Amino acid sequence: MSLPTRPLTVTIDGRQRGPIDVPDGLMMIDLLHEILDLTGSRLGCGIGICHACVVIWDRDDGTSEEVRTCITGAGFFDGKRIRTIEGIARHNDKGEILSLSPVQQAFLDQFSFQCGYCTPGFVMAATVLIERLARTPVPRGQVEATVAAALEAHICRCTGYVRYYQAVRDVILATPGLTRDVG
Repeated sequence: MSLPTRPLTVTIDGRQRGPIDVPDGLMMIDLLHEILDLTGSRLGCGIGICHACVVIWDRDDGTSEEVRTCITGAGFFDGKRIRTIEGIARHNDKGEILSLSPVQQAFLDQFSFQCGYCTPGFVMAATVLIERLARTPVPRGQVEATVAAALEAHICRCTGYVRYYQAVRDVILATPGLTRDVG
């Protein structure tokens, strides 16, 4: 007996994948790991609580949002554009990394991670936040609360929150246009 399948086409990190026949009910994390060999996102809790598995869904209206891949079926992503942790850094045509994203670099500079298992999820959340702030800057005095709100759903087993939050705050404060003065 074989499982029923359906065709799926998704753009991942700027590259169209598919159509791929995927079993009905296959979770996106399994498609990424088992079929596409994109293993950077982490399967943590498997029930959507820890957020280690998130990818960024780039909506047609120019906004982006995190989507938990351990509880979201691959079929949801049909026809959509997503970014994985593998696609956050800047690459050349051969796929070689030219430079890390500002968030990735800040996490390294501040040694924000401990075991690193949750790091992909935090990078994705911070990336979505920074993209949102580029459209709608926040007052400088609200940066701490804004970072906390953006990252609060993410769980770090090693309790490395302070360095994650600090790195994201520093990127926001160092990037022109993400904050505004009140007045």
